[in-house]
Amino acid sequence: MAQTARSHVFGTKGSRFDVLFPTTRSLSWVCLISLTLIFGGDVMGDEVQNLADLIDRRIEARWKSDRVTPAPRAGDAEFLRRVSLHVAGSIPPVADARQFLRDESLDQRRRLVDQLLESPHYITNFSNFWTRVMMPESATDLQGQAQRPGFQAWLRQHLGNNTHYDAMVRELLTISLTGDRSMNAALQNTGTVSPIAFFTTKQIKPENLAAATSRMFLGIRIECAQCHNHPYDSWKQEQFWGYAAFFAGIERKTPNEDAIGEVREVFDRRELTIPDHETVVQATYLDGTQPQWRTRISSRNTLADWMTAKQNPYFAKAVVNRLWGHFFGVGIVDPIDDFGGTNKPSHPELLDELAADFVAHDFDLKYLIRGITASQTYQRTSRKTHESQNEPQQFARMAVQGLTGEQLFDSIAVAVGHLESFQQQQPFQFNQNGARGEFLELFAPDNSPTERQTSILQALALMNGQFTSTATNLDQSSTLTAVVEFPWMKTPDRINALYLAALTRKPRPEELERLTKYVDSGGSSKNQKQALADVFWALLNSSEFLFNH
Repeated sequence: MAQTARSHVFGTKGSRFDVLFPTTRSLSWVCLISLTLIFGGDVMGDEVQNLADLIDRRIEARWKSDRVTPAPRAGDAEFLRRVSLHVAGSIPPVADARQFLRDESLDQRRRLVDQLLESPHYITNFSNFWTRVMMPESATDLQGQAQRPGFQAWLRQHLGNNTHYDAMVRELLTISLTGDRSMNAALQNTGTVSPIAFFTTKQIKPENLAAATSRMFLGIRIECAQCHNHPYDSWKQEQFWGYAAFFAGIERKTPNEDAIGEVREVFDRRELTIPDHETVVQATYLDGTQPQWRTRISSRNTLADWMTAKQNPYFAKAVVNRLWGHFFGVGIVDPIDDFGGTNKPSHPELLDELAADFVAHDFDLKYLIRGITASQTYQRTSRKTHESQNEPQQFARMAVQGLTGEQLFDSIAVAVGHLESFQQQQPFQFNQNGARGEFLELFAPDNSPTERQTSILQALALMNGQFTSTATNLDQSSTLTAVVEFPWMKTPDRINALYLAALTRKPRPEELERLTKYVDSGGSSKNQKQALADVFWALLNSSEFLFNH
């Protein structure tokens, strides 16, 4: 009986493929043809490329209508450093940089992003990212800092499993606050993997939880309507307290507001009295629809059902815009968490389509990151090449972004070969009393990456602080020692290695010529080894190192 032939294609984009068919007589595999295939667009169902193309079409249409000349595509070195900082939270090691810059395959950038997303650095970087979003209080509040490890361990667990965004937010909103895993027990055990700290840093107050969740997860700054109707938007005071009523069932067992203690939850309590008024409001969704209540089910569960629903008009747009702002430095709606009536999106059709595609892919954060970074819009250089590129929300060139404290420390650590010690009892947490913890005390988070500036204290810490001094010391820096002591390397080779370590690029000809003369002359100390240390120190303190381009 004749066997129907089926083709089987093995390989990856840009690589060599063997196309095999089963013979009709023996069913053994016979290689009939080998060829090289380049996939793109709809070929082989490349949905990531489809999303990238969607981004580029919408952005390019605006360029055309506004007569904008976009910047050219970034070189491999610029892209490597940029996407490593955005996805992995630090610059790449020299070995990885050399390997990537030697790779001439057409899909090298896509494969790089895949590798970064599967690395533990992605988990660490985005646990820092989501902590800044969900628990901003932990940057400055001592109680928040103490509760941060358990919360970040919870985030790492979900990021490592690639838990989709809707499921992660749902668990956060509906976590049990009573019973055996009480809030007090979770807080006393710093090794507990739990998001309970989200509630404690908001003091378990319905108004605080309402303001935080609406801004973080819906992009709505409704807190301005807490005391009166919103002065610049359509939100009313009753809407604020109606939304806050979803958290009305949570209450402390002790009246002491300075101590969290244990809490209890009255599941069927769904109303609040507006302070200083006699008006009692029922829990109501922000889109005006009424909840369908279930007996003995926490109103937080009902809120989570509505918030994470695929048809929710705010949820997907808010996270898409937040991640867009992370990668581009400015949101399609900016500020990124203010979808107010007067704060219109720069590209409304693009935002709608991105949100719809994100929902269609079940809120998969990695899918969205792959699509954004695969776009030509993301891959453009940050260098200004035309006057029409001045408006950030045209996205005609990549915005220059200041590094966060975590990115800066971790990048210095990668550049110099520094290994931070781990806590023996909590292997997934860095030692907060070590060099990293001390360094980060000076670098509080900033919600505007394109406006992030270095303070005087921060600049002094970078130039003369103990960590930077140790990092550029000939006896203590692994990178510097290897470069200085490696035999058969000439001065230009050593300078090349330092540039790759610090800036992820090779020096330009004029830089190489000038620094070679400096090192060969011994610099101010008349010592060639110390002159190389001076070069490394200067690179780590340069504006090019302090920013993501």
